[in-house]
Amino acid sequence: MNFERIREKLNILADAAKYDVSCSSSGSKRTNTNKGLGDSSGMGICHSYTEDGRCISLLKILLTNHCIFDCAYCVSRKSNDIKRAGFKIQEVVDLTINFYRRNYIEGLFLSSGIFSSPDYTMERLIAVARKLRLEENFNGYIHLKSIPGCSDELMKEAGLYADRLSINIEIPTVSGLKLLAPEKDHKDFIKPMETVKNNIAIYKSEKKLLRSTPVYAPAGQSTQMIVGATGESDKDIMYSAVHYYSTYKMKRVYYSGYVPVLEDNRLPALGTEVPMLRENRLYQTDWLLRFYGFDVRELLNKDHPNLDVDIDPKLSWALRNLHLFPVDINKADKRMLARIPGLGMKSVYKILNARKYRKLNWEHLKAIGIAMNRAKYFMVCDSKDWERRDLEPQRIKSMILQSSQSKYQKMYNQQLQLF
Repeated sequence: MNFERIREKLNILADAAKYDVSCSSSGSKRTNTNKGLGDSSGMGICHSYTEDGRCISLLKILLTNHCIFDCAYCVSRKSNDIKRAGFKIQEVVDLTINFYRRNYIEGLFLSSGIFSSPDYTMERLIAVARKLRLEENFNGYIHLKSIPGCSDELMKEAGLYADRLSINIEIPTVSGLKLLAPEKDHKDFIKPMETVKNNIAIYKSEKKLLRSTPVYAPAGQSTQMIVGATGESDKDIMYSAVHYYSTYKMKRVYYSGYVPVLEDNRLPALGTEVPMLRENRLYQTDWLLRFYGFDVRELLNKDHPNLDVDIDPKLSWALRNLHLFPVDINKADKRMLARIPGLGMKSVYKILNARKYRKLNWEHLKAIGIAMNRAKYFMVCDSKDWERRDLEPQRIKSMILQSSQSKYQKMYNQQLQLF
């Protein structure tokens, strides 16, 4: 084996994989059997975090950065003058096992440029996973990227070896995809999603009847959208995300701020700021939809198509709906408590439990750990004091910003100019 060449390939293909953020192992419960290698229960992705707070990593690479497509937003586009490389199937297997034995990683995230054809590329990705599972008895986490346009049969086989499958929708809208990747068909992205969703349902149903039924993609499927490459509003992006969650039962939708790496008049110019703050606000919105009971139409609509950059989406919603506040912390239901800025769901459950025994006042709420600099304007408790004092929304916003610090503070001015 030529170790220098392997190292060169690893440098090229690990660097090319860094633009894919759709990494999470949450939900997989593949346990170690027959004294095999690894255990994906609680394992994670590339310096990600498990539910118990542990920071873990995995080998995140492309099988190759050769590609037959010329997508404007992709660093691996066929017209881009970059170093090209490709791993052999056995090389990826050996790297994964050797890295795992040295405790460098706890799993594999494998994607690829599309070479020859979608089916040929997907066959090689599956071959890596199959060798790891059947020949190396590897039980660690495996995340495979689904290749747009590959066959249903290959998608079915992929889920038998991978913990999670993902197919990146890439651009949030059909029109945006046609603009930046005219060779691709939106239907080729949707078909594998539908196949995975159906297979997950079938295998779960069969598992109830026959315990020996193998698991199929136990961590589900996910997708990723590039933010800022085209002119979509936050409303366009989040409405698309809601569609994928509801229609294809996605475990996660990821949002990746576009990194300008290529000169193209269809794209933001080189040197344009990566919209990290906008990406963060989209993730916050996603969280509100999945865990806080918000409807996307409450947060984004024709009158409010983009998220506020300087404040989080829950605070923005509250300031637009002051007629619903203040909320009595000792009487409100869980749904309304969750809508108070500064209250996370853990705090909501603490409040619901604590008020069974006594009425809560400001001191109790501080002890629970509520972000009082925001929450105090939107709630009342067992106290005569109430902070809002009929202030106008802009005044409340100003007072909260003055008392807050954010790692994104320095980005406010630059990114506000983008909208």
